[in-house]
Amino acid sequence: MTRQLGATRVAIVEDHTLFAESLDVALTFEGHDVRRIAPGTSHCTTTGSLLRTVLQLKPRVVLLDLGLGPTGSGLPLVEPLTRAGAAVVVVTGSSDRVEWGECLRAGASTVLSKSQPLNDILATIRHLGEGRAVMSRDRRDELTATFLRDRSERHELRRQLETLTTRERQVLEQLMYGRTVREIAAASVVSEATVRTQVKSILAKLHVSSQLAAVGMAHRCGGLSYDSAS
Repeated sequence: MTRQLGATRVAIVEDHTLFAESLDVALTFEGHDVRRIAPGTSHCTTTGSLLRTVLQLKPRVVLLDLGLGPTGSGLPLVEPLTRAGAAVVVVTGSSDRVEWGECLRAGASTVLSKSQPLNDILATIRHLGEGRAVMSRDRRDELTATFLRDRSERHELRRQLETLTTRERQVLEQLMYGRTVREIAAASVVSEATVRTQVKSILAKLHVSSQLAAVGMAHRCGGLSYDSAS
C-alpha cells in the first residue's frame, strides 16, 4: 500500500513473534512506517546492541516489551530512547504497578497491558503522532508515586540487611534456600543452639518476628550483598 504522508515511524521491540507480527500488520495497515527488532538475534544479543539497533532506525515511537527473553529487561532502554527523542510506549504482560511506575519515571509516554485491545495501542500511536497526551497526569503521578514509595521501602530494607554480620547473612541465605536450622547447623559443623542464636539476632536486627518475614525481606531486596558485611 502507499504510505500516508506524515506516517509515524514505529519500532517494535518484542521477542514474541506472533504479537510483534500482529502489531506490524495493524500499524502498517494504518499507514505507519513499521520496523521490527527481534531481541536475541545475532546483532541484538545485549541491551547495548539492541539500543544501538533501535537508535539507528530513528523511530518516532518505540513499542517496547519489558521481558525481552535472553536479552533481559527492556527497562534500561526506556531512558536512553526517551533522551534520544523517541516516544516510548511500554507494552507489557506485567501487571506490576511498581514496574509501570519505574517505566514512567524513566520517561515512558505510557504503559499498556498486552491484554488491552489492539485498538488501544493503535489509538495511542495516533495520539502521539498528533502530539496529544496518552496518559492522564493523575494516573502518571499515581504510578510514579507507587514506584518511589517502593524504592524508599527497599532502601530501608537494604539498610537493615547491611547491619547483619557475614555469618548472619550466610545463615539467612541458607534460610532463603529453604534449609532448616538443623541442616544449617550440620553443614556449618556447629550446634543447633548456635544457629538458633544467630537466627534470633537476625530477626532482632531486621525487626521481624519470623524466619519467613526475614526471608521475604531478603527476596524483596533481590538477595543479599556481602560488600558491607562485618
